[in-house]
Formats: sequence, structure tokens, C-alpha cells
Amino acid sequence: MLHTNDKIVKHKVGLLNLADELGNISKACKMMGVSRDTFYRYKEAVYEGGVESLLDQNRRVPNLKNRVDQVVESAVIQYAIDEPAHGQVRVSNELRKKGIFVSPSGVRSVWLRHDLANFKLRLKAL
Repeated sequence: MLHTNDKIVKHKVGLLNLADELGNISKACKMMGVSRDTFYRYKEAVYEGGVESLLDQNRRVPNLKNRVDQVVESAVIQYAIDEPAHGQVRVSNELRKKGIFVSPSGVRSVWLRHDLANFKLRLKAL
């Protein structure tokens, strides 16, 4: 019998416990509305790593190919601190004059990563 207080895992543990009580995995899965394949994935996860392994794990991997270079990113951040009133298009144009090529949407993505998305946040960063 497995125990947990985590609301996310409670449903999964309940399925495993119900199957154990009934002695029939198929019936337990039908009652809970879950496929047997899912049941066996839960069971294997508990076997390998305990109840904690039932927590949802984020499988997304950041796509670093879409990121700008660190040099460009630091230039955008420095410009945002120096001139917080300038918008993303102007920042892109001004940096282009200095030989740093970044699109306006690239500027915005850097600002979002560093919590500089709007004028108020850029002023706060001063």
C-alpha cells in the first residue's frame, strides 16, 4: 500500500492501490478511466524511483539554437539599462549602428529572459 499527500500523485497512487486491492489490474483501470499501459508505466516508475518519481517531469529541452550570442545579449542588456525609454526597434537599430546585429524580436526575447520587458521594469533595473 502506497501513501502520499501530494495532490498530483494521489490519483496515480490511488490507481496502484485499487489494483492491489482488487487483484485485477484491468478492472481497476476501467474504474479509474486509465489505460493499462499507463498503469504499467506508473507501476514501473514507482518500482524504479518510489512515489516521488510519479511527479510530472518536464521533458522540454530549451532550444539554444534560437538564442543570440552572449556578446549580443550582454550588449542588449547594457543598452536597456543605459537607455530604458527606447523600444525594441530603436534598440535594434542603434545596436546595428555599432555593428551588433540583432532583430527587434531578438531584443524583446532577451528582455523577457532578463525581466526587462517594459519601461517600468527597465527603470527598476537601474
